[in-house]
Amino acid sequence: MPSEQPARRRPGGPRAVPSNAPDDAAYDDILSVLGRQLGEAAQTGDPRSRRKLKGVTFEFENDARAVHHMAGNAGYSLASNWFTQLLAQLAVANSITKSQLCVFLFVAGGQVPGTGIAQYTQQEITDGLNAIAAKKGGKKITRSTVNRAIGALCGYKWVEKAGNGKIRLNVTLWFQGNSTAQHEVLAEIASEHDQDPTAFPHDIGPEQPHQEEFDFGQDTDTREERTG
Repeated sequence: MPSEQPARRRPGGPRAVPSNAPDDAAYDDILSVLGRQLGEAAQTGDPRSRRKLKGVTFEFENDARAVHHMAGNAGYSLASNWFTQLLAQLAVANSITKSQLCVFLFVAGGQVPGTGIAQYTQQEITDGLNAIAAKKGGKKITRSTVNRAIGALCGYKWVEKAGNGKIRLNVTLWFQGNSTAQHEVLAEIASEHDQDPTAFPHDIGPEQPHQEEFDFGQDTDTREERTG
């Protein structure tokens, strides 16, 4: 009895498998659900007018986006444009001291991504701000000045103390992370403050803080900068 003939292959040899087949396989379940739903939708209504759905084509576009190129390896943060302009206005008007501005910017740049928390003690902030001064032989800031600056920043609701060696940024002003993480941090802060709409980090915006809240007078600024 003659042996069975091997199955004939289609002309052209084996069918090539695309190199991205594993990626496409991830969509199989989605496509099957969509196909079934479309088929059911096409068969609703008058039974006499039902038509068979023969085929559906889906196209996926790979939307590759360019990555930011930033100096250093610490990433980058998002800041309110209104707030960055306010910082400049307050500095020009001498309504915020140099030490307060420097402490805030140093803390804002040291956030743990996605938390709004900067893990610094007052001594670490002092040493961090003096790092360049030590190399250049320039003027240094003292720990007591840093302490006063943090107290003032808390009064502005730009930051708040979050425990030993931790400072929380007002994440509506300056935040390192995406919008989902920011909303999670805001929800956590609201919970800690009993959902109080007047507590940190609220009452900060284009209408507030008012200019007079930052007017300490020339004597205060001069004394603090001299001791710094």
